[in-house]
Amino acid sequence: MAQIDAFFKLMHEQGASDLHLVSGQQPILRIRGELERVKYKAMENDGLKAMLYEIAPENKVKVFEETGDVDFAYEIPGLARYRANFFQQKYGVGAVFREIPSDILTCDQLGLPPVVKRLATLPRGLVLVTGPTGSGKSTTLAAIVHEANITRREHILTVEDPIEFVHKSDKAIVNHREVGIHTKSFTAALRGALREDPDIILVGEMRDLETISLAIEAASTGHLVFGTLHTSSAAKTVDRVIEVFPTNQQEQIRNTLSDGLRAVVAQTLFRRRDKKGRVAALEIMIASAAVRNLIREGKTFQIPSMLQTGKKYGMQTLDDAIMELLKKKIILADDAYTKANEKQLFLPFMKNPPSDFTEV
Repeated sequence: MAQIDAFFKLMHEQGASDLHLVSGQQPILRIRGELERVKYKAMENDGLKAMLYEIAPENKVKVFEETGDVDFAYEIPGLARYRANFFQQKYGVGAVFREIPSDILTCDQLGLPPVVKRLATLPRGLVLVTGPTGSGKSTTLAAIVHEANITRREHILTVEDPIEFVHKSDKAIVNHREVGIHTKSFTAALRGALREDPDIILVGEMRDLETISLAIEAASTGHLVFGTLHTSSAAKTVDRVIEVFPTNQQEQIRNTLSDGLRAVVAQTLFRRRDKKGRVAALEIMIASAAVRNLIREGKTFQIPSMLQTGKKYGMQTLDDAIMELLKKKIILADDAYTKANEKQLFLPFMKNPPSDFTEV
């Protein structure tokens, strides 16, 4: 057993999502969104480096020493998988580990709206799940892919850096590819994917022009493509995809995207007030004919009002989702206010409304 495994077991027992190990500091856990120090001595650089190198593949250690940061996955059988990031900082080495549960929660167990579960039944197109780091994007995507795995006799191909949730083939065939180990890059994997007879492709992160371009192309040629972006709303997601292209290509991309896009799910996580754990609030945009037209005409600023009028399609704004959680007393008013877009809607629920010095 590796020395660091004791911290992972503590992390699992405490229900922590992340473990921070940094030279010169005590270990820190993120529990229900907040950081809590572990009663343990401050980590010395040499001792921490030895502890980290014990679990890192040799090629990843080499990359880390050459570049100063590296990502990989580590697994403790019977406990969980962990997404690891090593980095160099002023006082020595540091590392952050995100726990990835061995058991994949279903859409129903996560309490996702029915329309999100139905995304697994789409024959083709592009579906984007977005949100800030740590907002549960991977968990939501894993639930959707799991639904496809148990219901469709098709080929599912995932490209990730590193591999997070591991799906065992059920009705579908599932193949996982990790960037840096099984393929050189997201771009190379996506180029190869088009020759590997996939029906469904999961792109772990759409981080650059070429990856986004190939994902849109795959969605336009009859594949169902799932991807993630670090954007906070449906409208900003559409803008982000278009703006990554050169100006002279953006009109063409608007047309291609309007035809290929099927849905955007933008989410954020909240601490629960009713019990331990966290809950997601989701903004959902379904690419109806009206939404496609807005994308084609470059009127993405009108998307929020379209979400409000598209409830019959399963659409909802982030603020409506937050309000529902607040009225059900699942989350606190202060948290709702902090993460809402139209903050004034949540002021009546607060005992001590904050004064924002930036609002002048």
